[in-house]
Amino acid sequence: MRCLWTGAVPVPPGGVHGGGVVERCPDLLEDHCEALVEAGCTLADVVRVRYLLPERGDFEPCWPVLRRVFGEVRPAATMMVCGLADPRMKIEIEVYARRRGLRIEPVGSELPLEQWRHVHNVIVPPAAMSLEEARGRLGRYRLVNAYAGDVLVGCSTVRPPQGEEAVATVIARVLPEYRGRGYGAALYGDGLAHARVLGARAVVTCVPAVIEEGLRFAEKRGFVEVERYVLDGESDEWIDLRLGSLEMSG
Repeated sequence: MRCLWTGAVPVPPGGVHGGGVVERCPDLLEDHCEALVEAGCTLADVVRVRYLLPERGDFEPCWPVLRRVFGEVRPAATMMVCGLADPRMKIEIEVYARRRGLRIEPVGSELPLEQWRHVHNVIVPPAAMSLEEARGRLGRYRLVNAYAGDVLVGCSTVRPPQGEEAVATVIARVLPEYRGRGYGAALYGDGLAHARVLGARAVVTCVPAVIEEGLRFAEKRGFVEVERYVLDGESDEWIDLRLGSLEMSG
C-alpha cells in the first residue's frame, strides 16, 4: 500500500516567510515527518522524493539538510525546475512512501508501560527503573511505544517545556536489533511534533556516552553537545545535547 505526501513552503497571508529556501527547508521536512507518522509510515518507508524549485541554484545549498533527513534511507530522487502556484514559494517536495505498518502509540495502561520500561532498561541499564518509577514518569511526561506490526521496536519520552526558554526534552530509543530502519527518525519526529504542540521553543536530549549510535543519531539531526557529566555516586558518563530554537529549525 502506498501513501503520497506533498507540500510546499507555506506563504502567510499578506507576507513572505523570513529567510531563504535553506532556512525554510527544515520546517517543511519536519512537517512532512509528522505527516508520515500520522499516515502510518516512517522515513524508512520513503521510496521516492521529488523536489520542485523555481530556481536551480537554490537546490544545492539544501543538500546538507536533505542528506541529514534522507541519508540513511536513500530513496530515488528527482529535482525539477518549474514555476510554483505562488511566486513567493521557494520549494515543493513530493514524497512517495510504502506503508509497512509502524504504529506509534502513547502509553496508557500497565502492559504498554511495562513494555516502555523494558526498552528503556535494555538501552540505558545504568538508569534502569522499577515499574513504580516508570509510573511516576507516566504521570509527568508523555511516554510512547513503537511497534512494527505487533513487535515492540522502540519507545520515546517527551518532557514538557521548562523555564523561560521553554526547553523540552525529546528522547527516542530503538532496540538494537531494529536500528537502521528509520524507526528512530519516526519516534524523534513524533516527539518533536508533540513538543511543539506543548509550546517548546528549543529541545534537548540526553545520551549515555557509551551509546555511540545514539550520539551520531542526535548529531545528524542537528543536536550539539552542551555538557558531559557523571551523576553523584555513579561512574557512567552522560551527554546532554541541544537542538536550538524550534522557531528556526522547524
